[in-house]
Amino acid sequence: MEPEDQPANDVPESVNLPIDGVLDLHTFWPKDVKPVVLDYIELCREKRILELRIIHGKGIGQLRATVHAILAKHPFVQTYVLASEAYGGSGATIVRLASEQ
Repeated sequence: MEPEDQPANDVPESVNLPIDGVLDLHTFWPKDVKPVVLDYIELCREKRILELRIIHGKGIGQLRATVHAILAKHPFVQTYVLASEAYGGSGATIVRLASEQ
């Protein structure tokens, strides 16, 4: 079912994501981005994955801005920068997490 076809009252299905340090947000609804990013950061820390790549796409930059706002407030995020062109350029963000706090 396409997102525009999904009734507003439907509960989204659970999605199993590999916890490998790469999070592609293209498949998520904008309203789900914050909890997905926060949960993914926590799961990566549990697996001691401290460098992440969050793929948000280039577009008009709204999703990138949302992701960066989440990262800026997160207590375990040490740094985040746009990826090099080889890793997605302005369509992805590289995140470095603290191992402990």
